[in-house]
Amino acid sequence: MTELEHAPARHRLPAAIRAMRPRQWVKNILVFAAPVAAGTLLQPAILLTTLWAFVAFCLVSASIYLINDVRDVEADRAHPKKRFRPIAAGELSPTTALVLAGASLVASLALGFWVAPLLGVTLATYWVLQVGYSLFLKNQPIIDLAMVASGFILRAVAGGVASGIELSQWFLLVAAFGSLFMVAGKRYSEIRELGAGAGTRASLARYTDSYLRFAWTVACTAVIMSYSLWAFEQSQDATWLHLPWHVISIAPFTLALLRYAYVIDSGSAGEPEDVVLSDRVLQALGLLWVAPVAIAVFF
Repeated sequence: MTELEHAPARHRLPAAIRAMRPRQWVKNILVFAAPVAAGTLLQPAILLTTLWAFVAFCLVSASIYLINDVRDVEADRAHPKKRFRPIAAGELSPTTALVLAGASLVASLALGFWVAPLLGVTLATYWVLQVGYSLFLKNQPIIDLAMVASGFILRAVAGGVASGIELSQWFLLVAAFGSLFMVAGKRYSEIRELGAGAGTRASLARYTDSYLRFAWTVACTAVIMSYSLWAFEQSQDATWLHLPWHVISIAPFTLALLRYAYVIDSGSAGEPEDVVLSDRVLQALGLLWVAPVAIAVFF
């Protein structure tokens, strides 16, 4: 098969927008998790602040993606998929990308501090950690897992601090171990797909697939346990129609994690957002999980 056959179809979006990776903004939906868990998302004021938090995280994450792609331009050109990214493909100059990164950062922080000071602090912390990861820490095993996982955790925290919602210990545990599960699974899939010595990510050469399998297995177990304890605790106060809806949600939640683990094990979870947007079984299980949680929270 020729190189042209591997190339993606022509894009309608400008290179500058594509370099900000709008497909990966699906991760920022995590900012809605805390208001949903608290049952306050449909309150107009909280819904508005949560939407602003989502926009702010899209902007700050776009800044990180631009900086990361400038930093990794040579490694991306050696990757079978990442070489088509606008900066690696020569569609967007590194200078222009850095200017866009700065503008996105300023807009994000301005919006964050306007909505809530703690949201601004969360955004700034996210940016500092992720830039440090991109420039210095991404090739360090274990540390790179923790740094990427911290990005998911801060997204979940942002939804709470934007509206002043108290975050429970179970919520934080689910967010923390869920983040580790996704990141370790991503690295495992990269090794399965590309091999540790592919040269696309230096830290991969220091991992083994057995170690990463251990990491995402432990994380998945901890997520299920933490979520189940939260569900049993919440079910004491939420029994609409005399049914424990929180407890019922454990089944589809667990099946969704097992489905995602299946995708990881097949080596196809290198891009988590692609899995979420394309796997119909996972989407169906997600809907089956959302239904009882929505009933429990809003009724």
